[in-house]
Amino acid sequence: MSTRDAIALLAGTVMIVSLLGHTEATPPTPPPTPASPLANTDGTRPGLAPLTTSADRRHARTLIHRLPTRRMGPKTGYTRRHYGKNWTDAAPGVPYARNGCRTRDDLLTRDGTDLRKNGCHVTALHLDDPYTGRRLTRPSDIQVDHVIPLSYAWRMGARHWPKPKRLAFAQDPLNLLPVHGEANEAKDGSGPAAWLPPQRRIRCSYAVRWAQVALKYDLPVTPADKATMLAQCR
Repeated sequence: MSTRDAIALLAGTVMIVSLLGHTEATPPTPPPTPASPLANTDGTRPGLAPLTTSADRRHARTLIHRLPTRRMGPKTGYTRRHYGKNWTDAAPGVPYARNGCRTRDDLLTRDGTDLRKNGCHVTALHLDDPYTGRRLTRPSDIQVDHVIPLSYAWRMGARHWPKPKRLAFAQDPLNLLPVHGEANEAKDGSGPAAWLPPQRRIRCSYAVRWAQVALKYDLPVTPADKATMLAQCR
């Protein structure tokens, strides 16, 4: 092989290695702007923005005042299976249903940024937790909270609902927020009188989202929960 041929071969090899090894740097995607719950009545917009203006907080109180109240019923007979399969794609009449992806992945996609996915499955992301204000980077740290817990709904009348309504309630994005797992576990099945998000500035918005879900599904709340919700939006 001539010197000229050797140089050409070496140059070609270097070019191939360079092309194979080069990856385009992708700048981080800015986090999605959290939506006001007052402008997100179907739950398809990301996050939970604080309500800060007098007009918005007055609107929030008007919404919460519409909630009927009753005493908390017993938890007798409650199991998660009464609400159908976890994160099923088959819930009737709610956004994202029957799109081929699990509800959990739909919600991580809605609220996250810098997503990496394997098909529908979200394998990596950045997500700003509305409850704690923390930025989460591992899907394993994230749980999807039912704003109105399934056990709470059961005790307040969902035991008498037809199964399709319970299935829709469990998969409705209006009732679902991806949050830090520790916050979700601390909340458990509590109503607002017993648990509120640690991040105080979001508490009125949380109360509004709770009221939106309750009104959509004709679900009463306890008098103590209603009073607490109103107090967050003074």
